[in-house]
Amino acid sequence: MRDLIQLQENFRARFGTPAAIYRAPGRVNLIGEHTDYNDGFVLPAAIESYCWVAAGPRSDEKLVIHSENFNGTVEVDLDSISSPGKNHWANYPFGVADKLQEAGKRFNGANLLISGDVPLGAGLSSSAAVEVAVGFALLHQSRLAIDRMELARLCQKAENEFVGARCGIMDQFIACHGRASNALLLDCRSLEFRPVKLPHGIQLVICNTMVKHEIASGEYNRRRTECEEGVRVLQKALPEIRALRDVTLAQLETHRTLLSSTVYFRCRHVVTENHRTQEAIRALDSENLSAFGSLMRESHRSLCDDYEVSCRELDLTVEIASAQPGVIGARLTGGGFGGCTINLVESAAVDAFKKNVATRYHAQTGLKPEIYVSPAAEGVQQVNVL
Repeated sequence: MRDLIQLQENFRARFGTPAAIYRAPGRVNLIGEHTDYNDGFVLPAAIESYCWVAAGPRSDEKLVIHSENFNGTVEVDLDSISSPGKNHWANYPFGVADKLQEAGKRFNGANLLISGDVPLGAGLSSSAAVEVAVGFALLHQSRLAIDRMELARLCQKAENEFVGARCGIMDQFIACHGRASNALLLDCRSLEFRPVKLPHGIQLVICNTMVKHEIASGEYNRRRTECEEGVRVLQKALPEIRALRDVTLAQLETHRTLLSSTVYFRCRHVVTENHRTQEAIRALDSENLSAFGSLMRESHRSLCDDYEVSCRELDLTVEIASAQPGVIGARLTGGGFGGCTINLVESAAVDAFKKNVATRYHAQTGLKPEIYVSPAAEGVQQVNVL
């Protein structure tokens, strides 16, 4: 938990006024990877790592933002928001402001101080945490109604159109709707969701490989394009389908020869991952943790072999973790190409797990992993400073 009094003092020192404090969480995804932008099913949980935003009103029509993480300040007129440059950190808050206004949310000028403790580039959705925290703060500061469903959609739109990362809605959705002690089963087509109670005596343990990835740079967007190509081709034989969510494995196999080898394997991952996610819910509902762990392992193999978004460090971390006592399951979480694994570990085994994984990973890579233990957390909210 960060020092909120210090955050307020930092805001006052920079802007000369008091501030309200808001936070939005990062997330892990237990299963259902790269299915969200294919209208599929996902099972994310918010975690107790946050983007914090201190906010106060301005008397003009400007947005002035300081990032403590990047040690930089930007400002923009609300009637002429434009990108400060490709890959600039301010594209995320600027994009949210732009899409809120595009949707008719006429908020007032504001000063924002952003400070995040979601690890950057680790696949824990630091970008969605920034987007949702900023959007919530801007709406709340101007006393505008906050519809969390709409906020998630607009933040996704900001990342798609303003930032240029063609992500699905999972990250922004869980940042808005996270529930303590629960994951969320989300249907990314209908946006229907339900909380799924996490098993008693099991901890979420996140292993950061310390290999960084840039989600807006090429490979992620390429995977989405490959999936769309698969749908376009398969619609010739299956005109009723709208997305890979509508394709069964039997249909995919029947029409395999229509697809290039690469596109076939991308589609196979998505089709089987949707099935795994639904099976995983049944396993949790029946408290069959062994089955859930097996599905996590199958998910990782599919992400490695069919979707090709893993890497040596992620595979090694999963291999080491899976051999530890008390581990239910392990897989990469997030977009891939580095970042983190999510591990379900029996509470009594967590300390030994952390020590053994860190030691063995360092011995084989020379990298020192960061390992976090987090309960499932609440979504975006204002935080009162005592």
